[in-house]
Amino acid sequence: MSATIGILGGMGPMATVETFRRITVETRADTDQEHFHVIVDSDPSVPDRTRALLEGGQDPRPHLLRSADRLVVAGADVICMPCNTAHAYYDWLQARVPVPIVNMIAETVRVASASGPSSFGLLATAGTCRTNVYGSAFSAAGLNLVHPHVDDQSVVSHGIARIKAGDLAVRDHFIAVADQLLAQGATALVLGCTEISLVADELARRFPVIDALGVLVAATLSRARSLTSVALLQDAEGTSSVA
Repeated sequence: MSATIGILGGMGPMATVETFRRITVETRADTDQEHFHVIVDSDPSVPDRTRALLEGGQDPRPHLLRSADRLVVAGADVICMPCNTAHAYYDWLQARVPVPIVNMIAETVRVASASGPSSFGLLATAGTCRTNVYGSAFSAAGLNLVHPHVDDQSVVSHGIARIKAGDLAVRDHFIAVADQLLAQGATALVLGCTEISLVADELARRFPVIDALGVLVAATLSRARSLTSVALLQDAEGTSSVA
């Protein structure tokens, strides 16, 4: 019996759909039955994470915990949360949830550390940038992270808002800022917002990128395979002992 994956979503809904799509596409399977059981809780009522972090807006943590609890009750063995900014609350949430939540920030740092470049430009929400959830993790790994200037961050934030509104024709919002980040010394980009991940292919044609959503999906599948292997081994050992 394979592990069940839970997607703690709704932040935003299109990024949640993309996460489910990628999990399906990237699962090695020849039949329906070889895919993982995936439970999606896409709750768009979760308060805005950036507003909560920077402006004292409504605390999203109770909503995140309720969503995680629903996934656990439904049978999730591992949870992924496709929202970079929400990872500012990762430690708080994981301490209250009895199944592993894949840490997108930590996994992205791990991939970046093995990628070759040592200086990265960050494209993310203002909340992710100003709370330094990526900056501190990259610094601890000995990597340099370059943030956009204030005006450039406004351009990125506007592009993210357009994607949330359903407009994917926003590549130019990010290209000019990416060019500036490379001019500031970055040699690769971190796509640290799951909305930006929706245009990752377009950006990857022009820049070397690490897509945090792609990293999250790969790490989630790896954890699910590992949990499945353990469960199968325990089942086999139990059957053997009974025999």
